[in-house]
Amino acid sequence: MSDETASTSVPQIKDLGPRFFEFVSSLERPVVFLDIEATGVDPQRDRIIEISLLRVSSDPVAIEAPRTWRIDPKQRIPQEATEIHGIHNEDLEGCPSFVELAGELAQLLRGADLAGFAITRLDLRLLKAEFARSEIEIDLSVSRMVDTQVIFHAREPRNLAAAVEFYCGEKLEGAHGAEADTIASLKVFAGQLARYEDLPTHVGGLDELSTAVNSAFVDVSRRFMWKDGEPAFNFGKLKGKPLRWAAGDPEHRTYLRRLLQGTLEGEAHDVVVEALQGKIRRKPS
Repeated sequence: MSDETASTSVPQIKDLGPRFFEFVSSLERPVVFLDIEATGVDPQRDRIIEISLLRVSSDPVAIEAPRTWRIDPKQRIPQEATEIHGIHNEDLEGCPSFVELAGELAQLLRGADLAGFAITRLDLRLLKAEFARSEIEIDLSVSRMVDTQVIFHAREPRNLAAAVEFYCGEKLEGAHGAEADTIASLKVFAGQLARYEDLPTHVGGLDELSTAVNSAFVDVSRRFMWKDGEPAFNFGKLKGKPLRWAAGDPEHRTYLRRLLQGTLEGEAHDVVVEALQGKIRRKPS
């Protein structure tokens, strides 16, 4: 797929409400909504494999059709990344590289402000790194940002008190007292069962749902993540690097031993001990 128009219906400005029309009318320059899929989350090691840009402008007031590109990353896509976005290397055969698209993308982004969900956390970091490698001059730091995830988290608190109000329609009294919070958790769960009819009513299904969020990580402290079915660092100078690779390098073996004497605890500690012994864990199926 290269520069396709939207397969998803794009809303009209009139359908998005008067406040959105007010926002668009106030624009001093275009805003480009964007989203990126990548081989991973490390801007220095990983590469963009899909990008979509949707331009909103005030003169004339309009939402342009999105433009979407799939991109050959020139590296293998890890299994864990494919499980998230569903894109395999064979899907990208014949697609352009980022270097080939960089000039066109820069032209669309230059002079615009940027918007999207969680773009300040990852998307923009990946994009800046790709442009730097392409030696395309574009200063994204001058673009103002609208991050809808930041707004969501700021306006919709995700804590127990908010859950009690949402699911139970009442205020949490005695918050942060163990007994009050325990009873509140019980009532929130009952409210969730009542609201979501497809939610399992047996512990097995609820356990599967509750632990799925953490299945990307090797240990509960999230010091190591699964990458291609084996542990990889999720912290420090080796973030994103395979533990197998570090355990096989004399210099990094010394680093691993220092970690064992320092901050690593519990399962993270055990994973490193095993790696130094030549035993590399595999992700449970």
